[in-house]
Amino acid sequence: MSESQVFLDGKVELRPGDCREVLKDIPDNSVDSVVTDPPYALVSIVKRFGKTDVDSTTDRHAKRTREGKEAYGRLSRGFMGCVWDNGETAFASEFWAEVLRVLKPGGHVASFSGTRTYHRMAVAIEDAGFEIRDQLAWVYGTGFPKSHNVGKAIDKAAGEPTDEARKWAGWGTALKPGWEPICLARKPLIGTVAENVLKYGTGALNVDGCRVGTTDTIREIHRNVSLGSSSGSIYNKAGKPGIYHQNDKGRWPANIVHDDSDEVVACFPNSDGAQGVVSGHEQSLTAGQNGIYGKFARTASAPPRNDTGSAARFFYGAKADRSDRIGSKHPTVKPVDLMRWLVRMVTPPGGLVFDPFAGSGTTGQAAWLEGMRCIMVEREEEYQADIAERMRLAEAGPIERKQRMVTQDDSALPLFGDNDNTRKAA
Repeated sequence: MSESQVFLDGKVELRPGDCREVLKDIPDNSVDSVVTDPPYALVSIVKRFGKTDVDSTTDRHAKRTREGKEAYGRLSRGFMGCVWDNGETAFASEFWAEVLRVLKPGGHVASFSGTRTYHRMAVAIEDAGFEIRDQLAWVYGTGFPKSHNVGKAIDKAAGEPTDEARKWAGWGTALKPGWEPICLARKPLIGTVAENVLKYGTGALNVDGCRVGTTDTIREIHRNVSLGSSSGSIYNKAGKPGIYHQNDKGRWPANIVHDDSDEVVACFPNSDGAQGVVSGHEQSLTAGQNGIYGKFARTASAPPRNDTGSAARFFYGAKADRSDRIGSKHPTVKPVDLMRWLVRMVTPPGGLVFDPFAGSGTTGQAAWLEGMRCIMVEREEEYQADIAERMRLAEAGPIERKQRMVTQDDSALPLFGDNDNTRKAA
């Protein structure tokens, strides 16, 4: 595909090509937010830069191979053998400087990365002129370890079973991946946050729109706390019991997001607030024991908060399932619910979202569902077709979408399927 395509009543546009080139045609200060999932470059620096050219006749992902002497040509197979999984763009401050240019002042970037390579992307974003505001964690239960079996490797090198290999049985080279970091950065403001919001509509986060739903009612007794100074007590209603109700819109959004899978929820402790017990261990809520807190040593003990359940309830759970893939063979599809939450958090109502690494198009679908507009860029023709199909199905009825899910085969893909390691999307 060489021409741009427009979907969903003109709200979502796909521009084919290299995002570094496409960016040049986007005007200054025209984009409200950037929500994207760049390549993680999960290969060593030697592998990433040690290959000067790729044989496009043997690599189906090398459809746009360039001359090896150019910076763009320093490609190597990365995650799942894909040539596009390299750090040539996401680790370059020059690229993020262009992103900075097209963003409105105060505009946010929410960019995924891998745990091993996040630092390179975050430094590039910061060096381009962004302010790093936070690091979010996307926690999931569907990762699978790509570990090297040391014992088998020793036997393979020897050509036969060895005593030395048996000594190293059970040793590997990698842990199971369970989370991915998301860099939250902001283009500098023109003045105060209030001034920036009034002029550009950007610079703030949609806290109420991203709260974590809850029906908890928490009982809390306020007690007098003397600080030994003229400031008196912390609470004006000292000693008066009262009921604290959670905000009707839910809990304040945190910088941890999870996929709501059983495996992840099981990692969070269960609390019985009425008994003051967390995961079976007695929890003392008496502050200032042994003078640890200095002046706060005289703080009176307080009863536990009367709320119960898994601590996972404090964080947003973006459910992930096979409907997020919709037939795409892209190895790193993100849940649409997760992308909707991020888009909603950093984009003003009706704003324009930019995704320079569109992949299977989840950002575009998320933006449309949230009432936003979106410009996506994707270089690989295979995934351009996936995006077009996703956009078509976004407007299709639930029966057609379900039929598409039934016919797709996810068993061989790393983050989908129904085997023990990949039971849900991630």
